[in-house]
Amino acid sequence: MDIKRTGIVLKPNNSRVVIRPFEVANDSRTERILARIASLSDVEVERQLETVMRDFGERHQRIRDFFLYRYEYVRKYHLTDHTVSETRQLLIGAYFTQEYALESAALFNPSMVWHPDQSGLPAGSSRFILSLRATGEGHISSITFRSGVIDATSRIRMDEPTRFVQAPAQVPNALYEKTLFYRKLTELGINGPLTEQVMAALGDTFTLGDLDRTLKLVMKSHRTRQREFEPIAHTMLMLAKANYEIRFDPAFNVSERLIFPSSPTETNGIEDARFVRFTHDDGRVCYYATYTAYDGRVTLPQMLETEDFLHFKVGTLNGPEVKNKGFALFPRMINGQYAMLSRQDNENIYLMYSDMSHFWHIKTLLARPTFPWEYIQLGNCGSPIETEAGWLVLTHGVGAMRKYAMGAFLLDLDDPSRLIGRLETPLLEPDANEREGYVPNVVYSCGAIVHGRDLVIPYAMSDYASTFATVPLADVIGAMTKV
Repeated sequence: MDIKRTGIVLKPNNSRVVIRPFEVANDSRTERILARIASLSDVEVERQLETVMRDFGERHQRIRDFFLYRYEYVRKYHLTDHTVSETRQLLIGAYFTQEYALESAALFNPSMVWHPDQSGLPAGSSRFILSLRATGEGHISSITFRSGVIDATSRIRMDEPTRFVQAPAQVPNALYEKTLFYRKLTELGINGPLTEQVMAALGDTFTLGDLDRTLKLVMKSHRTRQREFEPIAHTMLMLAKANYEIRFDPAFNVSERLIFPSSPTETNGIEDARFVRFTHDDGRVCYYATYTAYDGRVTLPQMLETEDFLHFKVGTLNGPEVKNKGFALFPRMINGQYAMLSRQDNENIYLMYSDMSHFWHIKTLLARPTFPWEYIQLGNCGSPIETEAGWLVLTHGVGAMRKYAMGAFLLDLDDPSRLIGRLETPLLEPDANEREGYVPNVVYSCGAIVHGRDLVIPYAMSDYASTFATVPLADVIGAMTKV
């Protein structure tokens, strides 16, 4: 096959930093820091803030707003009710803020979808959004974005990222649907008197604050069962916090938007987002991304949804088959149901159906490691791509010496449980320039697209940097052995 490597390389850049909260170890330490700042004269406060702004003011957008936000978080630790000037508030906020180099270690595992805005382009050209797993200090991963254009000849031009990075704002008073939330609790086995009373007291929709207040009220009426009910109340709050909404300011460039771990399930990272442009039966288009949340001990598949890459809804996936990694949605419903690829056993690819996008109960075996280059493990490299010949699924296989290679197979359009074609040899293997990195001998993708007659594959090189390759779609399908 005529696979063309583009030569485009997206490397991690440690100058791209985002401001994040700096959390100290305990409340008493916070109080001591505030006391030290309180001992400064107004003149010294001005001098210190000038230094901070000189060193950091041009590295971030709206840094003063963030300092004031951080001040509001710690103001409860003041030992007196004296009025605090805005200058002193800003300086206090600076002491509880830090920079984080989001991609200092790696920029990898890309996923590619068509941009919601295709205006102003020459004939034959299309604009895309590329999501990437950015890994920084402490090996914490987040989702960052790039954009670009593919022209009529499948030549890729990347937009230059700006120097700034901005985390989104949490949507205040985001609403939860009681029936959906209750079903999630039931799936987790969180039921009983406390759950029933709390749910009965809540409206059809409620906020996190509503849930917190209701839990406290119900807990007060069961003082003798505090020890029994506290773990249940904690789990209910953690579930709510794992389902949240975020929003970016439209003024921020695509490359400036960063989805950083926010919920308890994500504290150690958001990994390997597989984006797909999804068309509902009524014609509505949105983008889903399945990803792996990691809290330092447990990996948990989750999903986010957006229509514009500005407002995102983030939620847990539920059901007995929600485990392990590598979930990838089909780009439309099939026979009235959502369909998804999965890999619950670290080895084989499965097919799943569900009438709800967040609940998954059953799976059927779809493909097993069959050829030597995939004997250790087989997994998907993103969502299936609809073609006239069938559903094209890019795969990754792991062989001897833990070498990763990319392959492909084809599923029947009407019945994706039918495997109808498969590559016997790898589509893409790491070459001499791609095998050295954080994890050597790896090529890996989280989602490709078809442009014209070409398959465009973004892929990571040894878990360090990312690049692109193109290959005629007909060559890939034509090289498959019928199954």
